[in-house]
Amino acid sequence: MEQGYHWYAVYTKSRQEKKLSGRLNDRGIEAWIPLRKTLKQWSDRKKWVEEVLVRSYVFVRILPSSYDAVLNNPGAVRFVWFNGGPAVIPDNQIEMLKLVTGTGGEMTAIPCNFEPGMPVRVVAGPFLGLTGELIVTSKKQTVILRIDHLGTAISLTISPQLLEVVS
Repeated sequence: MEQGYHWYAVYTKSRQEKKLSGRLNDRGIEAWIPLRKTLKQWSDRKKWVEEVLVRSYVFVRILPSSYDAVLNNPGAVRFVWFNGGPAVIPDNQIEMLKLVTGTGGEMTAIPCNFEPGMPVRVVAGPFLGLTGELIVTSKKQTVILRIDHLGTAISLTISPQLLEVVS
């Protein structure tokens, strides 16, 4: 019995995210990687480049019957597993990542090894409606948006005036 399309995370070989995503999309498999623009400084110039936000992962939206079609591509290593099978990444978390990476705001992917904090919702600005866990560091308000099953989260620095506590 085939289930519907779901998002999955595929672990990649080092620095193969963009290549694998391109190969999969060329083969008609919906693949996406979150990118962020960052200004790089070389000795002779500066340049804006797109960097992978969540390293070593490509997100694919497939049917379960397409697992092998994904893994039979250079650069693909394995699916992220959870509870005995490939971990389904909820659609709303992929949409949240797409929204966050599309704003051009300052962001960083960090290991998700913190204690759960206060749940908050962004009430204004480009991140309106996003929810996450609040982490307070060095007098800055940082919202952590957890991505299930990856051990990763996205960190956004945001004004406390733009937040409300989610009860």
